[in-house]
Amino acid sequence: MNQPVVLISLESPHSFWRLSSEHERALSASFPGIEFRRATEEAVPHQLADAHVYFGWRFAPSWLFAAPHLKWIASPAAGTDHLPVAEAHSVGVALTRSYGFHGSPMAEHAMGLILSFSRGLFISQRVQRNRAWWKDDLAEEFFDLAGATMTIVGCGSVGRHLAQAARAFGMNVVGVRRTPPAASKGGITWVHTTAVHQAVSVADVVVNLLPATPATDRYFDHDLFSACKPRSLFLNLGRAATVDQSALLASLDTGHLRGAALDVFDPKPLPARHPLRLHPRVVLTPKSSVFCRAYMDEAVAFFADNLHRYLSGQPLNGLAEAPATRSPLVGG
Repeated sequence: MNQPVVLISLESPHSFWRLSSEHERALSASFPGIEFRRATEEAVPHQLADAHVYFGWRFAPSWLFAAPHLKWIASPAAGTDHLPVAEAHSVGVALTRSYGFHGSPMAEHAMGLILSFSRGLFISQRVQRNRAWWKDDLAEEFFDLAGATMTIVGCGSVGRHLAQAARAFGMNVVGVRRTPPAASKGGITWVHTTAVHQAVSVADVVVNLLPATPATDRYFDHDLFSACKPRSLFLNLGRAATVDQSALLASLDTGHLRGAALDVFDPKPLPARHPLRLHPRVVLTPKSSVFCRAYMDEAVAFFADNLHRYLSGQPLNGLAEAPATRSPLVGG
C-alpha cells in the first residue's frame, strides 16, 4: 500500500491562524507512516492528485475533480457554509469541521461587548474628547448584568461556553436550538426554536450564533426583532446572512433595541457611509471574535485526533451532514 498523503494549506497573515514548522514537525512525529505536504492556496489544485486527506481553510468545489484519491476534507473552522459539503458528499468524500476550541475566545469577545454596553464604556470613549462630564448620561444608559437574562439563539458548543461566562456575572441564560437537551445542562434553560419569540421577549441580551443555512436566511427579521424585549441588546457572532440588516436598523432607529454589536455583516467590509458604520448605537468588530493565540495549536490537536480515527476506521468527529439533513439551529 502506498504511503497516505496529507496535503495541508493553512496560510494566514496572522500567526495564530497559520500552520507553523513546529506544528508540521509534531504531526510528522506522531504519524511516521504519513507523508505530509504543504501547499499555498494557489498550488492546491495542482498538488491534490496524490492526496488522500486535505487539511485547510478553503476548498473550492472544482478541486474535487483534481483529487481522485481524496477521502476526507478537514477544516479548522467551526462553520461549513464556505465549504463544498454537498459536492463532497455526492462523490463520497467526508468533510469535517472543528469544534471545542472556538467557544472560549468567542465567549470572551461577547462578554467584552456586553460589558462595554452595560457599563457605558462605548459612550465614554465616544464623548470623552468633547464633553467635560457625562455621568448623568451613563446613569440613564447603564444596565445590570446580575439578574439579567441572556437568550442565545443557535446555542451549541460555543453557546455553552458563553452561558458559563454569563452565569459568572449572575445572568440567567436561555438556550434556543432545534434539538434541546432532554434535561437542563450547564445552568441553561432550554427551549425549542418554535418558542424563539417568547425566548427573546424576556431577554435583556440576545446573542445570535446561528449558522448560515437556507432555513436561517434572514432569521432575525422585522417580526423577531419586534418580539425582542424593549431596550434589549443584540449581538451577532453567527453569520451575517441570518440577520435582515434593514430590520435591525429599524429597531435601532425606533429605540426598541438599545444597541447592537456585530462581528459579521454584509457586505464585508461595509461601505464607508453604510448606516451600520455610522449608527451611534452600533459597534462593529471585523470578524475577530475567534482571535486566539492558541487557535492553531487546538486546531492541529483536533485534526490529529481525527486523523487517528481516520486511520483506524473510526467515525470522524465534526462530520458535516448532507444539506438536506443538517440541523439549522444548532450553534457551532
